[in-house]
Amino acid sequence: MHVKLTKGRRLASVCIVLFFFFFFAVDLVKIQIIDGEEYDAASSAISERTATISAARGEIVDCNGSPLIYNTQGYTVIFDAAYFPSKDEQETRNEIILSLIKHFESKDLEWLDILPLVFDENGVIVYKEDSDSLIKEMKSADMLKLNEYATAQNCFDALIDRYELETYGAAEQRKIASVCYGMERIYFKIGTPYVFATQVPNETVSLIKENSGFYKGVDVRVDPVRNYTDGTLAPHILGRVGAIDAEEYAEKKSLGYKITDQIGKSGIESAMEEYLKGIDGEETVYIDSEGGRTSVVTTPPVQGNNVVMTISAPLQKVTQDALEKALLDYAGKKGNIVENAGAAIVIDCRTGAILSSATYPTYDISTYAENVAALNTAAGSPLWNRALLSTYATGSTMKPSVAVAALESGAITEETTVYCSGSYEYLGQHFKCEQSHDTRHVNVVNAIDESCNTFFYEVGKNIGIEKMNEYRILFGLGSKTGCELGEASGVLDSPEYRSSLGQTWLPGYTVQSAIGQAGNLFSPIQLANYCATIANGGTRYKTHFVKSIKSHDYSQTIYETKPEIVAETGVSATTLDIVKRGMLMVGTTGYCADYFRGLPVKVACKTGTSQEIRKIEGESVKINNGFLIAFAPYENPEIAIAVVGEGMTSGAFVAPVVRDICDYYFGQSGTFEDLQPENTFIP
Repeated sequence: MHVKLTKGRRLASVCIVLFFFFFFAVDLVKIQIIDGEEYDAASSAISERTATISAARGEIVDCNGSPLIYNTQGYTVIFDAAYFPSKDEQETRNEIILSLIKHFESKDLEWLDILPLVFDENGVIVYKEDSDSLIKEMKSADMLKLNEYATAQNCFDALIDRYELETYGAAEQRKIASVCYGMERIYFKIGTPYVFATQVPNETVSLIKENSGFYKGVDVRVDPVRNYTDGTLAPHILGRVGAIDAEEYAEKKSLGYKITDQIGKSGIESAMEEYLKGIDGEETVYIDSEGGRTSVVTTPPVQGNNVVMTISAPLQKVTQDALEKALLDYAGKKGNIVENAGAAIVIDCRTGAILSSATYPTYDISTYAENVAALNTAAGSPLWNRALLSTYATGSTMKPSVAVAALESGAITEETTVYCSGSYEYLGQHFKCEQSHDTRHVNVVNAIDESCNTFFYEVGKNIGIEKMNEYRILFGLGSKTGCELGEASGVLDSPEYRSSLGQTWLPGYTVQSAIGQAGNLFSPIQLANYCATIANGGTRYKTHFVKSIKSHDYSQTIYETKPEIVAETGVSATTLDIVKRGMLMVGTTGYCADYFRGLPVKVACKTGTSQEIRKIEGESVKINNGFLIAFAPYENPEIAIAVVGEGMTSGAFVAPVVRDICDYYFGQSGTFEDLQPENTFIP
């Protein structure tokens, strides 16, 4: 018994010893081989610090996986507070900063300049336009501690004194002050470097490294760079990124944002910020006794998630080009007293997905930063998203909705006719119908096809504004469509709306509303969704630009947009069939027939024209705007389209836009999918 116990103890002792040898051996392998570089650097270092590795934002791709916005890598010039001259050495700071600025400007390179002060044409320092938040921040207690009413010169004088710039000329004072102010704004310190310039060429990188003795604390790192496959493609939809401002930082810092971060400023870049932003990594930088640096990545950065759009890049290009051509062709042939401007939008009738959205005039978002001042003052407001934000009196495009209301309420049938003499009198007021009709006795199908005002005056009078608006509400007119981006609500004119303005609803407004006039104001995206609801049988979907969100490597689906029904209108198939037949006649035998011949599908549509009083060179001028809503194929609708041309005398003049869209979308095979490139992933 004693012998057996002794042997057991010996065996246990041996196992314990072997376990400790194994544990130390594993630890030794980890120290010398796996983490050898880090420990070797640490052992010879006289100092070490932690630095942030910026994470790339997620990509934005079209519905087929083709990149719209992607990342590359570029050199970034930064100031490292561990080695850059301190505030007590302001003169040395100024010398380094001015030297860098002179080099960059001699090579026509940009450096980051956020100071909201500029010189006007007379050499007077003034506030930079459209910089209210930056100006407020500059005057704040955290920065210059100036009163709200402080002038630009007051701010400039404070900066000169603050950064010891008295010996420099005014231009140099402003440039150096911009950099010093930028450093102070981000609380420049160890661990929070200041970014002086991004996307710096190799030549400048070499200059800085070769003159490191002078450029103390000026360093170069590799950062992700945001790039656009085509900066002119859907700029109003994709949006841009920019430096986070004070208000955004105050709101986002609890989410891990730093004052040095970039953030989505507009479009999808802003709307999908929570998905696109990556997770920054960390590296430890060791400095040895000879000044040599060794970096070890301790936490790798994680790229943001990728956004898959519903937009098709080729269809977007077709839509943009067709819109521009139609507007310029009209101006060349007819003349146009307003700036050539308009919008076009294409929606999938079956899901509410937005397949393309174009605004003209437009711009190149890849050069936005250098052209922003000119863009803000350019004729036609190219930065304005007309497809989502502009609202118009949409004319006869409203007649299908009035026809639906009248048919559904039983006020008319398909056989009901109204005699049109070319004029209409109501309560002492005279209204016109300038259309010529095959027969003076017009039914609802003919009235839609020939756009007979008299028919709809009479119908509108009989059913009243409440009934008309009941169905307009079902079709989503006068309310947002629900997409991810900012959009206008529009105005659904009514006695209640007029009362809210302190006005009285007059009887004549009812008959005017029936032909799309009065005070109704709707956006192109609302028109497209209204048309889609008619086309698909009465189901109104929430519109959307985002198809799905994918993980950084596209291996997982983080989020997927499912078609969301906002309203079932309950309109009968019989009513919709009558209305759609009228729209088909417009596209096959009516005003737009010549444009749509030769297409592989039948297009149903409705034109519209409305008048608008607009200020032009200080004078009030009456202009027309042209509209067209359309869907195709007629038998089994897939897409709905809305187009507006400002200053046009008829919606028929934008029919070429619909033609080009349908020609591309359906192609000779009649199916859109056959035209698409192979997916780079399965979205």
